[in-house]
Amino acid sequence: MTHILNADLHCHSVVSDGTLTPEELAPRAKANGVALWSLTDHDEIGGQARAIAAARQAGLPYLTGVEVSVTFVNATVHIIGLGFDHTDPALVEGLRQTRGGREQRARAMSDDLARVGIPGVYEGALKYVGNPELISRSHFARYLVEIGVCKETNEVFRKYITEGKPGFVAHRWATLRNAVRWITGAGGLAVIAHPGRYHLTANEEYALFTEFKAHGGQGVEVVTGAHGQADYVKYAGFCSEFDLLASRGSDFHSPTESHTDLGKLPNLPGSVTPVWEPLAARFH
Repeated sequence: MTHILNADLHCHSVVSDGTLTPEELAPRAKANGVALWSLTDHDEIGGQARAIAAARQAGLPYLTGVEVSVTFVNATVHIIGLGFDHTDPALVEGLRQTRGGREQRARAMSDDLARVGIPGVYEGALKYVGNPELISRSHFARYLVEIGVCKETNEVFRKYITEGKPGFVAHRWATLRNAVRWITGAGGLAVIAHPGRYHLTANEEYALFTEFKAHGGQGVEVVTGAHGQADYVKYAGFCSEFDLLASRGSDFHSPTESHTDLGKLPNLPGSVTPVWEPLAARFH
């Protein structure tokens, strides 16, 4: 397994905030040349058995996956888990607790939008939700596009439901320590997702990587849909500095919303060690 393998280890289904089912994602990945796939729904592993079966049907090697929401220095960061036992009780319970506050947060978001003249958004967003425990900002965005408040979901995130804009409600997620330990305790490998997206100072980012490593984290997403060439170079350097493995994933959510389709990514830089190499025994 070398860095040229077309692995896509970051995408979402209707089980969290994607628009396709696991059964639709697997053949799409296969058709796009993906050679190793992982479904990484937000704070939820309820789609893993379906993804394993769909990947097997498509003849596609598969790694179990999840994307855990973490609160770090008052910001939300995401930690991906790969290659774990998806029936592990501590992981299942930890994710259940992490999901727990989403409905309350969503209702508060809806109330705030009503105050600026956009009523009924919680109820409207529910039609896009495959799993009510996982109602999210993406579901709100799709409804706001449907009713003509914005033309596309990216516009929603520029004008609403982000910090400092109407409809934003902060939420405390899992701790970094717990997220990493749930993943590693279930036999998996923890990865910092799309670090180039976070609005952290240089000192905060250094603290994130330092603490992540101290808790047993082993990887970082170097090539992903949210990164550009400068990010590839920067986080390949972090792999060397922090002795981390490199991951690759599109963060695909929807054929109409995502800029990067499954498998349509540059290769990992040749200087890094791919995250899938030590996980080869965990492929389904």
